[in-house]
Amino acid sequence: MDFATSFLIGSGRCTTTSPPVRRWRVAFATIYSYRAICSLAKKQLTDIINRSRSYVVLDVDADKHLLPPSFSQTDNDGLKPLVKERRLDELHRLGGAAGLVDKLASNAEKGINGDEDDLHARKAAYGSNTYPKAKPKGFFRFVYEALNDLFIIILLACAVVSLAFGIKEHGIKEGWYEGASILLAVFLVSAVSAVSNFRQTKRFEKLSAECNNISVTVVRDGHRQDVSIFDIVVGDVIFLKIGDQVPADGVFLQGHSLQIDESSMTGESHPIDVDASKNPFLTSGVKVIDGYASMLVTAVGMDTTWGEMMSTITRETTEPTPLQERLEKLTSSIGKIGIVVAVLVFAVLMVRHFTGSTKDDNGQPKFNKDKVTASNVISAIVDIFQDAVTIIVVAIPEGLPLAVTLTLAFSMKRMMKDNAMVRRLSACETMGSVTTICTDKTGTLTLNQMKVTKFFIGNEECTMGSSSAISIAPRVLTMLHQAVGINTTGSVYRSNTAAEPEITGSPTEKALLSWAVSDLGMGMEDLKRRCAVIHVEAFNSEKKRSGVLVQEKANGAMITHWKGAAEMILIRCSHYSERNGSIRPIDLESKLKLEKIIRDMAASSLRCIAFAYKNTASEEGLRLDQGETPKLDDGELTLLGFVGLKDPCRPEVESAIGACRNAGVGVKMITGDNVFTARAIAIECGIIGANDSDALVVEGQEFRNYSEEERMDKIDRIRVMARSSPFDKLLMVQCLKQKGHVVAVTGDGTNDAPALKEADVGLSMGIQGTEVAKESSDIVIMNDNFDTVVTVMRWGRCVYSNIQKFLQFQLTVNVAALVVNFVSAVTTGTVPLTTVQLLWVNLIMDTMGALALATDTPTKELMEKPPVGRTEPLITNVMWRNLTAQAIFQIVVLLVFRFKGESMFGVSKAENNTLIFNTFVLCQVFNEFNSRKMEKKNVFKGMHKNKLFLGIIAVTIILQVLMVELLRKFADTVRLDWGQWGICVGIAALSWPIGWVVKLIPVSNRPLLELWAHVRS
Repeated sequence: MDFATSFLIGSGRCTTTSPPVRRWRVAFATIYSYRAICSLAKKQLTDIINRSRSYVVLDVDADKHLLPPSFSQTDNDGLKPLVKERRLDELHRLGGAAGLVDKLASNAEKGINGDEDDLHARKAAYGSNTYPKAKPKGFFRFVYEALNDLFIIILLACAVVSLAFGIKEHGIKEGWYEGASILLAVFLVSAVSAVSNFRQTKRFEKLSAECNNISVTVVRDGHRQDVSIFDIVVGDVIFLKIGDQVPADGVFLQGHSLQIDESSMTGESHPIDVDASKNPFLTSGVKVIDGYASMLVTAVGMDTTWGEMMSTITRETTEPTPLQERLEKLTSSIGKIGIVVAVLVFAVLMVRHFTGSTKDDNGQPKFNKDKVTASNVISAIVDIFQDAVTIIVVAIPEGLPLAVTLTLAFSMKRMMKDNAMVRRLSACETMGSVTTICTDKTGTLTLNQMKVTKFFIGNEECTMGSSSAISIAPRVLTMLHQAVGINTTGSVYRSNTAAEPEITGSPTEKALLSWAVSDLGMGMEDLKRRCAVIHVEAFNSEKKRSGVLVQEKANGAMITHWKGAAEMILIRCSHYSERNGSIRPIDLESKLKLEKIIRDMAASSLRCIAFAYKNTASEEGLRLDQGETPKLDDGELTLLGFVGLKDPCRPEVESAIGACRNAGVGVKMITGDNVFTARAIAIECGIIGANDSDALVVEGQEFRNYSEEERMDKIDRIRVMARSSPFDKLLMVQCLKQKGHVVAVTGDGTNDAPALKEADVGLSMGIQGTEVAKESSDIVIMNDNFDTVVTVMRWGRCVYSNIQKFLQFQLTVNVAALVVNFVSAVTTGTVPLTTVQLLWVNLIMDTMGALALATDTPTKELMEKPPVGRTEPLITNVMWRNLTAQAIFQIVVLLVFRFKGESMFGVSKAENNTLIFNTFVLCQVFNEFNSRKMEKKNVFKGMHKNKLFLGIIAVTIILQVLMVELLRKFADTVRLDWGQWGICVGIAALSWPIGWVVKLIPVSNRPLLELWAHVRS
């Protein structure tokens, strides 16, 4: 019996009335009440579940509203002129910088969303930060330039005339060979040259693009990150510091003491102040010279003033290097000699031909007075003129500029792999002549991995580690937090409280912030909430300190904090703080003790940084000088303490400096550290050796105060200049150049720009270097490593050496070809080598010779010789000795073949001419090996490393075999048997023992002209 039935029976028993209707009413009421109770219980349970789900959703939404809003397009036409026309009223109408941030769906603190969809939408709406470039020259343009040479054009004209007369005299079946062969040979030579130049130009364009690819710091989705300048979009928040180039048009968001140099845009070099109220506009292309700030990008690419200016620059600027200019003069001189020889050959051949002295293959005179026709006369003149022009083409060493281009392109590519990016081609050559390198210390000689290893409050040393904060009075700890966390250009980012902090900034700032966070328990976000920054004086290399005026929001207290070089801060302090919070005056005894702390840290190769502060009333916090920007008060400070930062020397730097010494190159260290730290690092690196008893370590101020005579007298003995300013570095470079040194200088700061420009080679740092420093330099050292500087110098010497190798090789061919052709023309009335054969020789020595010899890699021997001087002749006495011996050998062999070859070898005239041609070409092949080493007797050493050289030799030999054996009509040759090939190879191979013997002959280092002048006197 169920519950309802029981209830009804029970109810029936208890009631006095028993009609059935009443019972069913009670039953209905009971059932309804039961359902209502169940329904209510179910509803309550559902509400609880729904509330739980709703709570989770609301939590997610609460996080989402903190993220940057999604991008929505804002009118681009209104944004473009905002900065270009400096529309301050329009900016105010938009709600100022804050209103513009909202309209561009950005966030002053967190930046744009930065995902792929957001970036794509912004680029679609506002464009990308790129500029149109001039269309690069195509391959056929290079072919045209190769053919667009006066003598080549004359030769082509002669070939056309020869083709026409050949067909007229011998018919089209036989008459087209000679003219067509010349045309084909000319086009082949031009095409090979064009291919080579085209490839090198492409390589230069690629390296140039890498030079222009600047990194900038932006914040996207709350994360600071470095992105390419070409990836900047409208709405990005960019962080600017001293030395940066503004990458796009934008408006000032927040920052301090920002000054820019607009000389690149307006020509005016005086600094311009930028702030949020009077001048909030930042134009693309200008340089930051002081302070720091964040900016909102409002226009990019062609919508900026800089973009408009760049779009008008469409012409190429291929400035010749000094070595190329010297080679152009040499080429011109050789060309003039070639023209004189060609004119003489033309005159002799004309006289001999028209007097009947020139014989044909049957021994009959080629010119018959009784059978003179206009066709015969013109054909003869064209043939003779063609031979003369070919001599000029062979004589002019067009391969020299190509060799320079090849070796520079090759070395630039390899240097890029070795962490050196060449900005100016001439620097590659000049580095080979460097006699002195002036280098920075931090990051170049050292690893630039700063770490705080010592910590003093006043004159008390504190333990390192997280326990050090326990023993420090709360107020002193607060001051330290402010000194490190607010007076900084770095940042600390934590995605959540459990995450490891992401610290950005310079190595020094990162080391200090990391120490403050881990050892002193500093919270960056909490610090920013409790303090407001009133004014900032950014660090620069002249002041060697930075300052900040802050206001504590809780009590309104105004405090000026200073941080910088320890001795610079100490001399401005009148009191010092103790660990327990007591403030004591700095008397003589305590001053000596504090100075000893600085010296001891410096002697341990530590960079010593001091912190000091001053409590000031609001009206005293800034010192307002008439007509100048506000300055922070830096007198009567209270010293908080010192930290010592260790930056270990690079492990490879000692051997690199030793390599410089062996190469006759002096190294001088110029640093902002104090004398003791600088000396300790110099000894550790090997700049000051055990035997350098006369080495000087001076301070910048001391060097500056020398008289000019003193400076010039001591400059060579100075090894280290400490506490130097950028002006001191510039002064040292100028003094060294006055003494005849070729100077290379490293630099990373904006203020290093004058010294980098003044030096013969400016080397900027790729990691720590500012954009101003990079733009002022010739080469960027991508890894900031001194060892890379030495590698660049080795490559510079290699470039010069490769050019000399090729020059020696080509002059040997030129001298031999000119003499043999001239003597043969005068004596026999004909030249032994045909036009096509001479063009083939020209191809071997110009293009293929340049490829083989101009791509050698640096050897150890290069760093065992003293540097090449500014005025040392391009063709040295050693080169004259080598090329004279080889040229005489080739001339003698070819003339013997010319006059005695037929009888000596029992061959026909055609076979003899083929032997002359084949031997001449093979002599050049063997002489290429000799040219690899101008002074060393073993010319095969390291040959296996240069695969390109071996490949060129193999290709040359294969093509020569084809020319002789298969392309007989084309090259005007006949087949040679194995014995004749053996004669050619055997005689050509004699150039190896001749080269070995000649290198036993000693030569003077004095140039020939000086020796001749000495003999005459």
